[in-house]
Amino acid sequence: MPSEPDAYFTRTGRHTFQPTSHTGGAWSESEQHISPLGGLIVHEIQAHAAAREGQAQPSDSLAISRLSLDILGVLPVDEFDIHVQVIRPGRTIELLEATVTATGRPAICARAWRLATADTRQVSGGEDVALSSPQAVQRWPLTSVWPGGYIASLDVRPTTQPEPGRATAWVHTSLQLLEDEPSSDLARFVALVDTANGIAVRRPPREWMFPNVDLTIHLHRQPEGDWVGLDTTVVFGPAGHGLTSTVLHDRLGPVGRAEQSLTIRPLHLPSVQR
Repeated sequence: MPSEPDAYFTRTGRHTFQPTSHTGGAWSESEQHISPLGGLIVHEIQAHAAAREGQAQPSDSLAISRLSLDILGVLPVDEFDIHVQVIRPGRTIELLEATVTATGRPAICARAWRLATADTRQVSGGEDVALSSPQAVQRWPLTSVWPGGYIASLDVRPTTQPEPGRATAWVHTSLQLLEDEPSSDLARFVALVDTANGIAVRRPPREWMFPNVDLTIHLHRQPEGDWVGLDTTVVFGPAGHGLTSTVLHDRLGPVGRAEQSLTIRPLHLPSVQR
């Protein structure tokens, strides 16, 4: 029997992919964790842009400044496809849409704004305070809180002691995003962002469910390197809704923000129906 690839996905066709066991979700190991899939969506959006431009890699003249994922349903750890289309073409601003289809129905609808790049260093400013280096802090086994192949694949290093609803931590993985295909820093970065909802839990996940139904990432700088810093705050409201808000960092400092809308339910109620 062949060994499991050291990657989250393998390509099975031009637009089709097979997830490995490393994508196993935290709420159910038979379902994919959304985090690595977000990175694969970026990979395919960038590949689509490069193909339109007749290049092997997308041009640096446009960069993704916002990525939004609406999660329409759970994805089994089984083959799925991703199709990308241009919604709003333009030389300086364009909007692309990626649809993930699994078991015959759309499971994720993602949209990415790509904006023209320019040198604005003389007016840049307003960033949040940078996090301390991941090398300066100890590893934390997030598997003590969550199950699943995805969580087990992570190196998590909190810069402060996690507490209910509040945590700052670095996240890293040694796995490839897509087997035998290089991925951009941005794709690998986004592949770890959805982890944010799991590092600052307000209540134990064995007692309460609080899955996110979306993920929106705004960037003021393109991330570099292979560490993702998460400065995360989780709010539970009084009527079954919540919000996970995160300042995103790379080793050089803040790069943007992420927001996740939560649906909150006691675990003894029937499973969440997306």
